[in-house]
Amino acid sequence: MPWIKTVSPQESDEVREAMMAQRPLYPAAYAGSPESATRLPQAVLDESIVASHSLIPEALKHAFSTFGVLMNPALPLSRREHELIAATVSSLNACFY
Repeated sequence: MPWIKTVSPQESDEVREAMMAQRPLYPAAYAGSPESATRLPQAVLDESIVASHSLIPEALKHAFSTFGVLMNPALPLSRREHELIAATVSSLNACFY
């Protein structure tokens, strides 16, 4: 993302802590491998929508924590329904992601 300044989690403890704080809230289907609970996946370390929030770590933590809570499998929507809603909203917003 050359047009968006980002702060790498390797450069900032605050960014790394914000990224790690929201990860446990995601459903297991989004968690990836077991070791991902203790380290950030390469996709997050590279250019990503998460990295674009790195200038304000507290906002990053809250925004992605909200997403994690909304994807809770205990809620009445299935993962397919969540993904359908997310894809529809992204399409309507002409979002790259």
